[in-house]
Amino acid sequence: MAQIQPQDAKAKSGDELQLVVFNIGTEEFGVEIMNVQEIIRMTNITKIPQASGYVKGIINLRGKIIVVINLNVIMGMESKENNENTRIIVADIGETVMGFIVDSVSEVIRLPESSVEPAPAVIANKIGTEYVRGVGKMEDRLLILLDLDKILSANELHNVNAIAAEVAAATT
Repeated sequence: MAQIQPQDAKAKSGDELQLVVFNIGTEEFGVEIMNVQEIIRMTNITKIPQASGYVKGIINLRGKIIVVINLNVIMGMESKENNENTRIIVADIGETVMGFIVDSVSEVIRLPESSVEPAPAVIANKIGTEYVRGVGKMEDRLLILLDLDKILSANELHNVNAIAAEVAAATT
């Protein structure tokens, strides 16, 4: 008889993930809603000279300066041109609040943890296993679940924190 792992026991007890579902190109992704502060419409982004390619720039969100990241650049995916559906997902990553540009945000869903499986090698190799939490199976579609806390490497997160600190120092 197979031994039930703690994760399996959790899934059987009816635990659900509450996810924000968004698109980049033709792919659908999900992130846990607990990481998301808010979702805002695309706004003017101030470019930062000599910033890494994944850093789009900074925005002023109600008096707080936030670094905005090109999520498609980090994941090596084609993105659509910015349009009326383009959104910035504002999230807490460690001690830093930052924004992630996505093509569109479609819905908030509840997904039983029992519907989440480890990412197949094809997805993990294409995108990167460090921040792919798994794949959520729904009736007629699959969601790639991302762990926003792991989307940036320690070095990249340090660079974003340094940019935020420099901007904050310059504006005070």
